Amino acid sequence: MKPIRRQRLILIGLMLAGMGLAVAFALKSFNENLMYFFSTTEVVEGKAPENALFRIGGMVVDGSVDRPAESLLVRFKLTDFNKEVTVEYTGILPDLFREGQGIVAKGRLSESGVFVAEEVLAKHDENYMPPEVADSLKKQPEPPAEGGI
Repeated sequence: MKPIRRQRLILIGLMLAGMGLAVAFALKSFNENLMYFFSTTEVVEGKAPENALFRIGGMVVDGSVDRPAESLLVRFKLTDFNKEVTVEYTGILPDLFREGQGIVAKGRLSESGVFVAEEVLAKHDENYMPPEVADSLKKQPEPPAEGGI
């Protein structure tokens, strides 16, 4: 084999190895930053990861918002009208956050089964609901009508 041809083969081999390494790093980074969405029923049933960030969505249960005095901690319950999950968030909630509102929260599940949120997102107008929340609510039975027969 001629020296020039050998150098070209070595160069091509190194380029292929470098590209393979770059693809491997890109896929690893993508996998680490991938964040799945779970409904409250899926979280209660244990389908959500235990030590990883994920998103949870649902409706804030009426009367469940608790704000201990002298603190930015807020506790509330989320529901998909089937199961409920307690959420804790330390910080300032969005202006549009209220009971009966559809929200999406990003965080992780604690050992006690409480979802500890790092970020809470509320819908931006009365007609909008995050697609994940709408889909998970469609899969659940309809909520009972208030004061009906």
